[in-house]
Amino acid sequence: MSSNSMPEASAHGVDVASLKNHIQSNFEQILEELTSLVAIPSIAWESFDPANLEKSAEAVAALAKDAGMPSVEILREPTDSGAMGAPAVVARRPAAPGKPTVLLYAHHDVQPPGDEADWNTPVFEATRVGDRLFGRGAADDKAGIMVHIAALRAVLDSVADFGVGVTYFFEGEEEAGSPSFRNFLEAHQDKLAADVIIVADSSNWAVGTPALTSSLRGMCAAEITVRSLRHAVHSGMFGGPILDAPILAAKLISTFHNEDGAVSIAGLVSNDAADVDFDEAEFRRDSGALDSYSLAGTGKITDRLWNKPALSVIGMDMPSVDHSSNTLIPQARFKVSMRLAPGQDPAKALEAFEEHVMNVDLRGAEVEFKAVEAGNAYLADLAASANGTASWALEQAWGVVPVHMGLGGSIPFIADLSDVFPEAQILVTGVEDPDSRAHSANESLHLGDFQHAIEAEALLLARIDSEGL
Repeated sequence: MSSNSMPEASAHGVDVASLKNHIQSNFEQILEELTSLVAIPSIAWESFDPANLEKSAEAVAALAKDAGMPSVEILREPTDSGAMGAPAVVARRPAAPGKPTVLLYAHHDVQPPGDEADWNTPVFEATRVGDRLFGRGAADDKAGIMVHIAALRAVLDSVADFGVGVTYFFEGEEEAGSPSFRNFLEAHQDKLAADVIIVADSSNWAVGTPALTSSLRGMCAAEITVRSLRHAVHSGMFGGPILDAPILAAKLISTFHNEDGAVSIAGLVSNDAADVDFDEAEFRRDSGALDSYSLAGTGKITDRLWNKPALSVIGMDMPSVDHSSNTLIPQARFKVSMRLAPGQDPAKALEAFEEHVMNVDLRGAEVEFKAVEAGNAYLADLAASANGTASWALEQAWGVVPVHMGLGGSIPFIADLSDVFPEAQILVTGVEDPDSRAHSANESLHLGDFQHAIEAEALLLARIDSEGL
């Protein structure tokens, strides 16, 4: 993956060295600002204090003003259910005549902490350990916000008469499924319109090797309830003729994968399209897979992650072991999340999944299927001009040729961006690496890659200013 050429001091009308020096000299301040954002537990889930989202939005708005944005607003729109969405920050710097506008997206909400006993450092206290910064949101996605903030500061301080229009859109509910996102786009379409949209919410290939995300899997989710009894009964008095709901749910779940561990739902799209692959030993280390565990599926690991479906049971309602009793449990409810290959219609995937579930023989037990979420996959236009400019900027920042990579995760709202702004070029970038552990305990940010990500975005903006699109 390495390039034989070194980054240039000046190219395409861009003073590469000056921009890099500016970012280097201000890097400690950038880390302090990121640390302040991490300290705010801005979780958009209903069971957490919404006041922290307000506090987070205000802190981000202040950073946007400091970055040189003349117009900064905190806005909200309702979800389809009528509930008010979380606060989003929209900041604007108009384009000079003849110059394009770039929309920079990130989100200021974060995942819940999970079990704090699993963390090696305080969850909401950014802690530097070696070359990494630990804390919830340190990578996903408050680092993305700081990339946008610091990159604009750099170009405004280093590029004379910088004229590219820049809009910040910092959402406050991405980790909760962006329930008001589409309504927000449509309500504020004029404010958010842009020629290029950069979504800083993805990952790089590895520490030291940058990437542009060229594909993302789609996703859908469903809640399934299995019921075999009208009410709970004594397991000794009735066990034998009656199978409890968890046993039947387990039987159903066991049909979701074949003997290879691949998803066995008929009708789902599955492709072998990846040009690169992960080293299995590195993948095992990054994922935390046990040495004894045999990886599921067939083909390249990258295809299994990027181009084939995946299915996980992410929650189940039944008594915990600590609260168990000798009782046949009448009902078990569980939630399934599926990741879908590019080219898969999420609605058709849900139909195929429901058909599979309802046709499994569970001895006549009642089964309810409730679709709860669906989002489209993303496939980048690699021929778009902004893609080439971004690849140049990444190579200049890292000194390494970037990888065009897929990602197993999903960012369903990108489909909404494409629908509302069909003429815009969309780039998906990020600051994470395979060991960032976003959504998990001990989430962290590699500081060297963080600095390079800021450099790359500043170089991208400067070159768009110099040469256009």
